[in-house]
Amino acid sequence: MRILVTGGTGAVGSQFVAAASARGHTLLSLSRREPSRPVPGVTYAVGSLAAPPMEVVTAFRPEACVHLAWIAVPGEYLESPENQDWVTWSESLLNALRESGVGRFVVAGTCAEYGVTGAPLDEQSSPLHPCSTYARCKVELHSRLNTRFGGSGVSLAWARLFYPYGEAEHPARLASTLVSRLRRGETVELRTPGSIKDFIHLQDVGEALVTVVERGWNGPINVGTGCGVSVETFARQIARAVGRPDLVR
Repeated sequence: MRILVTGGTGAVGSQFVAAASARGHTLLSLSRREPSRPVPGVTYAVGSLAAPPMEVVTAFRPEACVHLAWIAVPGEYLESPENQDWVTWSESLLNALRESGVGRFVVAGTCAEYGVTGAPLDEQSSPLHPCSTYARCKVELHSRLNTRFGGSGVSLAWARLFYPYGEAEHPARLASTLVSRLRRGETVELRTPGSIKDFIHLQDVGEALVTVVERGWNGPINVGTGCGVSVETFARQIARAVGRPDLVR
Protein backbone atom coordinates (compact mmCIF):
# COMPACT_ATOMS: atom_id res chain seq x y z
CA MET A 1 0.00 0.00 0.00
CA ARG A 2 1.19 3.53 -0.76
CA ILE A 3 0.93 5.44 2.54
CA LEU A 4 1.41 9.13 3.27
CA VAL A 5 2.32 9.68 6.93
CA THR A 6 2.42 13.12 8.52
CA GLY A 7 4.79 13.61 11.44
CA GLY A 8 6.85 10.68 10.19
CA THR A 9 10.02 11.77 12.01
CA GLY A 10 8.33 12.16 15.42
CA ALA A 11 8.31 9.66 18.26
CA VAL A 12 5.20 7.81 17.09
CA GLY A 13 5.71 8.53 13.39
CA SER A 14 9.23 7.14 13.20
CA GLN A 15 8.05 3.87 14.74
CA PHE A 16 5.12 3.68 12.35
CA VAL A 17 7.39 4.32 9.36
CA ALA A 18 9.81 1.60 10.45
CA ALA A 19 7.01 -0.93 11.05
CA ALA A 20 5.13 -0.14 7.83
CA SER A 21 8.29 -0.28 5.74
CA ALA A 22 9.21 -3.63 7.27
CA ARG A 23 5.78 -4.97 6.23
CA GLY A 24 6.40 -4.00 2.62
CA HIS A 25 4.45 -0.75 2.30
CA THR A 26 5.67 2.21 0.23
CA LEU A 27 5.86 5.38 2.28
CA LEU A 28 6.10 9.13 1.90
CA SER A 29 6.88 10.82 5.22
CA LEU A 30 5.95 14.49 5.63
CA SER A 31 7.43 16.41 8.55
CA ARG A 32 9.02 19.71 9.48
CA ARG A 33 12.55 18.30 9.67
CA GLU A 34 14.79 15.73 8.07
CA PRO A 35 14.96 12.37 9.86
CA SER A 36 17.97 11.73 12.10
CA ARG A 37 17.90 8.06 11.12
CA PRO A 38 16.13 7.64 7.77
CA VAL A 39 14.60 4.27 6.99
CA PRO A 40 15.99 2.85 3.71
CA GLY A 41 13.45 2.93 0.90
CA VAL A 42 11.24 5.58 2.53
CA THR A 43 10.77 8.92 0.77
CA TYR A 44 10.99 11.95 3.06
CA ALA A 45 9.53 15.38 2.31
CA VAL A 46 10.07 18.47 4.46
CA GLY A 47 7.13 20.81 4.89
CA SER A 48 4.47 22.03 7.26
CA LEU A 49 0.81 21.18 7.53
CA ALA A 50 0.07 24.88 7.11
CA ALA A 51 1.66 24.77 3.64
CA PRO A 52 2.16 21.12 2.66
CA PRO A 53 4.12 20.31 -0.53
CA MET A 54 1.07 19.08 -2.42
CA GLU A 55 2.95 18.62 -5.68
CA VAL A 56 5.14 16.01 -3.97
CA VAL A 57 2.12 14.37 -2.33
CA THR A 58 0.16 14.28 -5.59
CA ALA A 59 3.10 12.76 -7.47
CA PHE A 60 3.38 10.05 -4.79
CA ARG A 61 -0.27 8.98 -5.37
CA PRO A 62 -1.08 7.81 -1.82
CA GLU A 63 -3.78 5.22 -1.25
CA ALA A 64 -3.91 5.88 2.49
CA CYS A 65 -2.92 8.61 4.93
CA VAL A 66 -1.81 8.17 8.53
CA HIS A 67 -2.02 11.59 10.17
CA LEU A 68 0.17 11.85 13.27
CA ALA A 69 1.54 15.41 13.10
CA TRP A 70 0.43 17.75 15.90
CA ILE A 71 1.92 20.05 18.53
CA ALA A 72 3.34 17.78 21.26
CA VAL A 73 5.96 19.67 23.28
CA PRO A 74 5.58 18.80 27.00
CA GLY A 75 4.60 21.82 29.05
CA GLU A 76 3.18 23.59 25.98
CA TYR A 77 0.82 21.41 23.99
CA LEU A 78 -2.02 20.90 26.47
CA GLU A 79 -3.27 24.50 26.46
CA SER A 80 -1.51 26.00 23.45
CA PRO A 81 -3.79 28.11 21.22
CA GLU A 82 -1.89 26.53 18.31
CA ASN A 83 -4.03 23.42 18.79
CA GLN A 84 -6.85 25.20 16.99
CA ASP A 85 -4.55 25.85 14.02
CA TRP A 86 -3.82 22.13 13.84
CA VAL A 87 -7.54 21.43 13.56
CA THR A 88 -7.79 23.78 10.57
CA TRP A 89 -4.60 22.54 8.90
CA SER A 90 -5.50 18.89 9.42
CA GLU A 91 -9.03 19.23 8.05
CA SER A 92 -7.77 21.10 5.00
CA LEU A 93 -5.06 18.54 4.18
CA LEU A 94 -7.23 15.47 4.72
CA ASN A 95 -10.08 16.90 2.68
CA ALA A 96 -7.67 17.68 -0.18
CA LEU A 97 -6.39 14.10 -0.01
CA ARG A 98 -9.92 12.73 -0.07
CA GLU A 99 -10.73 14.81 -3.15
CA SER A 100 -7.60 13.47 -4.83
CA GLY A 101 -8.80 9.90 -4.35
CA VAL A 102 -7.33 8.77 -1.02
CA GLY A 103 -9.83 6.34 0.48
CA ARG A 104 -8.29 5.29 3.78
CA PHE A 105 -7.35 7.48 6.75
CA VAL A 106 -5.94 6.81 10.22
CA VAL A 107 -5.79 9.87 12.47
CA ALA A 108 -4.19 10.06 15.91
CA GLY A 109 -6.52 11.05 18.72
CA THR A 110 -5.84 10.85 22.45
CA CYS A 111 -7.09 8.97 25.49
CA ALA A 112 -7.51 12.43 27.07
CA GLU A 113 -10.71 12.77 25.04
CA TYR A 114 -12.42 10.47 27.56
CA GLY A 115 -13.91 11.47 30.87
CA VAL A 116 -12.29 9.92 33.94
CA THR A 117 -14.68 7.27 35.23
CA GLY A 118 -12.44 4.66 36.84
CA ALA A 119 -13.92 2.02 34.54
CA PRO A 120 -12.29 0.39 31.51
CA LEU A 121 -12.57 2.69 28.51
CA ASP A 122 -14.72 1.45 25.65
CA GLU A 123 -14.72 3.22 22.29
CA GLN A 124 -18.49 3.05 21.85
CA SER A 125 -19.85 3.55 25.36
CA SER A 126 -17.35 5.57 27.45
CA PRO A 127 -18.29 9.25 27.68
CA LEU A 128 -16.06 11.94 26.20
CA HIS A 129 -15.12 14.80 28.49
CA PRO A 130 -11.96 16.54 27.20
CA CYS A 131 -10.47 18.79 29.87
CA SER A 132 -7.62 20.46 27.93
CA THR A 133 -7.45 22.57 24.78
CA TYR A 134 -5.43 19.77 23.18
CA ALA A 135 -8.08 17.11 23.86
CA ARG A 136 -10.97 19.41 22.93
CA CYS A 137 -9.34 20.17 19.58
CA LYS A 138 -8.82 16.47 18.89
CA VAL A 139 -12.52 15.86 19.55
CA GLU A 140 -13.41 18.78 17.28
CA LEU A 141 -11.27 17.45 14.43
CA HIS A 142 -12.82 13.99 14.75
CA SER A 143 -16.30 15.50 14.59
CA ARG A 144 -15.44 17.62 11.54
CA LEU A 145 -13.95 14.66 9.68
CA ASN A 146 -16.96 12.49 10.47
CA THR A 147 -19.19 15.19 9.00
CA ARG A 148 -17.06 15.54 5.87
CA PHE A 149 -16.37 11.86 5.25
CA GLY A 150 -19.61 10.31 6.49
CA GLY A 151 -21.43 8.34 3.81
CA SER A 152 -18.67 8.88 1.25
CA GLY A 153 -17.25 5.37 1.37
CA VAL A 154 -14.02 6.65 2.94
CA SER A 155 -12.45 4.60 5.74
CA LEU A 156 -11.67 6.78 8.78
CA ALA A 157 -10.09 5.24 11.86
CA TRP A 158 -9.62 7.49 14.90
CA ALA A 159 -6.74 6.02 16.95
CA ARG A 160 -6.90 7.16 20.57
CA LEU A 161 -3.33 6.77 21.82
CA PHE A 162 -2.77 6.17 25.51
CA TYR A 163 0.65 6.79 27.12
CA PRO A 164 3.46 6.00 24.65
CA TYR A 165 7.02 5.86 25.94
CA GLY A 166 10.35 4.82 24.47
CA GLU A 167 13.68 5.82 23.08
CA ALA A 168 12.50 8.41 20.55
CA GLU A 169 10.24 10.36 22.91
CA HIS A 170 10.76 13.99 23.95
CA PRO A 171 13.39 14.20 26.71
CA ALA A 172 10.94 16.03 28.99
CA ARG A 173 8.42 13.17 29.03
CA LEU A 174 8.12 11.00 32.12
CA ALA A 175 10.16 7.92 31.15
CA SER A 176 13.04 9.89 29.64
CA THR A 177 13.11 12.32 32.55
CA LEU A 178 13.29 9.42 34.99
CA VAL A 179 16.08 7.68 33.09
CA SER A 180 18.23 10.82 32.73
CA ARG A 181 17.83 11.92 36.35
CA LEU A 182 18.45 8.47 37.80
CA ARG A 183 21.55 8.04 35.65
CA ARG A 184 22.86 11.32 37.08
CA GLY A 185 22.26 9.96 40.57
CA GLU A 186 19.47 12.42 41.37
CA THR A 187 16.58 11.61 43.69
CA VAL A 188 13.19 11.49 41.97
CA GLU A 189 10.10 12.49 43.95
CA LEU A 190 6.82 11.30 42.44
CA ARG A 191 3.97 13.78 42.83
CA THR A 192 1.15 11.40 41.77
CA PRO A 193 2.50 7.91 42.53
CA GLY A 194 -0.94 6.31 42.67
CA SER A 195 -2.15 7.64 39.32
CA ILE A 196 -3.01 4.76 36.99
CA LYS A 197 -1.87 5.00 33.37
CA ASP A 198 -1.82 2.67 30.38
CA PHE A 199 1.82 2.96 29.32
CA ILE A 200 2.53 1.45 25.89
CA HIS A 201 5.91 1.23 24.19
CA LEU A 202 6.30 3.34 21.06
CA GLN A 203 7.29 0.32 18.99
CA ASP A 204 3.99 -1.35 19.90
CA VAL A 205 2.10 1.82 18.95
CA GLY A 206 3.78 1.83 15.53
CA GLU A 207 2.89 -1.82 14.92
CA ALA A 208 -0.69 -1.26 16.06
CA LEU A 209 -1.19 1.68 13.70
CA VAL A 210 0.09 -0.36 10.76
CA THR A 211 -2.50 -3.02 11.58
CA VAL A 212 -5.25 -0.39 11.76
CA VAL A 213 -4.43 1.05 8.33
CA GLU A 214 -3.99 -2.40 6.74
CA ARG A 215 -7.40 -3.59 7.89
CA GLY A 216 -9.25 -0.43 6.90
CA TRP A 217 -11.01 -0.09 10.24
CA ASN A 218 -13.58 2.65 10.78
CA GLY A 219 -14.38 4.67 13.88
CA PRO A 220 -12.52 5.19 17.14
CA ILE A 221 -10.08 2.56 18.36
CA ASN A 222 -8.07 2.57 21.57
CA VAL A 223 -4.33 2.02 21.12
CA GLY A 224 -2.96 0.81 24.45
CA THR A 225 -2.12 -2.36 26.33
CA GLY A 226 -5.40 -2.56 28.21
CA CYS A 227 -3.47 -2.89 31.47
CA GLY A 228 -3.13 0.12 33.75
CA VAL A 229 -0.18 0.48 36.12
CA SER A 230 0.58 3.12 38.73
CA VAL A 231 3.13 5.84 38.10
CA GLU A 232 5.04 4.48 41.09
CA THR A 233 5.23 0.96 39.63
CA PHE A 234 6.34 2.37 36.28
CA ALA A 235 9.00 4.56 37.91
CA ARG A 236 10.34 1.78 40.12
CA GLN A 237 10.65 -0.58 37.14
CA ILE A 238 12.70 2.05 35.33
CA ALA A 239 14.78 2.66 38.45
CA ARG A 240 15.58 -1.04 38.75
CA ALA A 241 16.56 -1.18 35.07
CA VAL A 242 18.90 1.81 35.57
CA GLY A 243 20.28 0.23 38.75
CA ARG A 244 19.16 3.01 41.14
CA PRO A 245 15.95 1.83 42.86
CA ASP A 246 17.06 3.72 45.99
CA LEU A 247 16.49 7.10 44.35
CA VAL A 248 12.70 6.93 43.88
CA ARG A 249 10.64 8.66 46.57
